[in-house]
Amino acid sequence: MICFASLAFFLIGFVALSSRAMASPEDKTFHLNVSPNGYPPYLIVDGETPSGIMWDAVLLIADRLGYTLMAEKIPRKRVDQMLLDGYVDGTPRAIEWTEQPERFLFTDPIVNSEEVFFIPKKSAESYESPADLFSKTLVTQLGFHYPPLEPYFSAGTIQRFDVSRTRDMFTFVLHGDRFHAAVADRLVGQWILRNEGLQDEFRTSREVISQYGFRIMVTKQWADFVDAFNNELARIRKNGELDAILANYR
Repeated sequence: MICFASLAFFLIGFVALSSRAMASPEDKTFHLNVSPNGYPPYLIVDGETPSGIMWDAVLLIADRLGYTLMAEKIPRKRVDQMLLDGYVDGTPRAIEWTEQPERFLFTDPIVNSEEVFFIPKKSAESYESPADLFSKTLVTQLGFHYPPLEPYFSAGTIQRFDVSRTRDMFTFVLHGDRFHAAVADRLVGQWILRNEGLQDEFRTSREVISQYGFRIMVTKQWADFVDAFNNELARIRKNGELDAILANYR
């Protein structure tokens, strides 16, 4: 009985995965990757129902287009292949963060991801150009690549100190004498500081290190969906509905 039940469970799972692999835009269900831990405030997966800037915007647009939005929690290192295999239909992504982006289609940007310096308010440091960072140490995210700063990291003129969790970056900068600033996405940093009660402890640099359009990445069979999505995105941007979503997370 146990063996039969296990076999039945396996077959049900296999059939479910096979049906997802054959999913298409005609099914009117869009499976969006939100990742296991989310990416607040863009994707928040703390509760039973996801939320966040990207989720709320896609949910609104999908509903207008007649699609049911479903959340999938796929690790970053697996999502591209699972997207190509049809187990998930889309994932939030910037073109610049994608290996071989020509394999995919991208919507227009829903919001811009801006990387800035977070500096303790008590610090007198000013950052207007890379030269201002020479001999300084920046707290950075483990595994993240910062193209405008990489030549200086490689040359050793600017030091980087990696941490695995974004929220820990601010703790190191605030309490470590040898750290001068944290490098983080503006909205992500502001969200963390607000939730940690540290919003009055930091200021952000006027200069943006990098800026990327945060989009939805899909496979090429979703070309018609992308066109319709972009049209509706332009409409909610013009009528203020997108600004209202952004205001909930600032």
